[in-house]
Amino acid sequence: MVAGEASGDVHGADFLRALRTRVPDLEVFGIGGAGLRTAGMRTIGDAGEISTIGLVEGASRLRALVRLYRALVHTLRTEPPDLCVLVDFPEFNLRVARAAKRAGVPVLYYIGPQVWAWRRGRVRTIARRVDRLAVVFPFEPELYAGQGCAVEFVGHPLLDRARATRARDATLREHGLDPAKSLVVLLPGSRSKEIDYLLPDMLGAVRELAVARDRQFALALAHTVAHSEVEPFVRRAGVDVPVIAGDTYNLVAAADIALVTSGTATLECALLECPMVIVYRTAALTYAVGRILIRGVEHIGMPNIVAGREIVPELLQGQATSTRIAATARAILETPGRRAAMLADLRSVRARLGRGGAAARAADIAAEMLGVPA
Repeated sequence: MVAGEASGDVHGADFLRALRTRVPDLEVFGIGGAGLRTAGMRTIGDAGEISTIGLVEGASRLRALVRLYRALVHTLRTEPPDLCVLVDFPEFNLRVARAAKRAGVPVLYYIGPQVWAWRRGRVRTIARRVDRLAVVFPFEPELYAGQGCAVEFVGHPLLDRARATRARDATLREHGLDPAKSLVVLLPGSRSKEIDYLLPDMLGAVRELAVARDRQFALALAHTVAHSEVEPFVRRAGVDVPVIAGDTYNLVAAADIALVTSGTATLECALLECPMVIVYRTAALTYAVGRILIRGVEHIGMPNIVAGREIVPELLQGQATSTRIAATARAILETPGRRAAMLADLRSVRARLGRGGAAARAADIAAEMLGVPA
């Protein structure tokens, strides 16, 4: 198994636990994080070593990528496993898929590459290298029609994960926050470069929003990010923003609005029915190349892509300034009708994503590929 990012590690771990109920004597190795290790995978490389956010940023981790790729290819050739399972992370995983195919190892791709967003020409490449695709958006199977690749919509795995376990007041009291005040939660990303690019402006927006004394703030820390990475930013900003790890879903469900980096977290906010402002900034070259490659998709935020229109605001690159973030958030917080309309739209996003049980359905496909009777 290969999962190269925080979300892939989480969803891969759910998949592996489901697969173990069907194939108890399973031996699994590959690349992942703490989630997959807890689920019983022997890691030969950590997801944090190779997680990047773009062309320029990825250059600094090229050595780790090459080293881990070579290790995987060597094992595929010398000790071929019975199945190769790839989770998201397409730029790396499609190369692994090619190596697996050449070694005669069947390939299951869970949470397939987002060909609907960019480089649609890769559909043929994926079909050649992958035996089965378990996709998580209902519009994906038709993209592979006629390509000779078995594709199944299994539902989105976040439907089973993104839920609160506490009432709002209990969550706020748990973290020393005031239930009588509104809560703005910051989700600055799961990668170090996202923190560097976006957290300073998010904290600048906090300074502007904090003028209203009935507001409070919290930063929900991704499990791939250490406290030490964000605390210097908070200190320099001079704002009261507690950094809280391990309780993101409860914090988001308790929040009145989220300032969120584009990515999986935007869909989590949608499923938890939390209004949001999506922000994103990356290296200028990475962004310019991305704009050239992306075709047919007008938005970057997952809730907007699923809805087929902009239901939550997006502030990208030069727009993602402290002042613009604060003004956009303030407009939502102070306009009840706009907030209510956004909540209705977020509920429609949930409805479009189907039912839960994605990991179990993907595990059924893997068991079938391993020759395990249903």
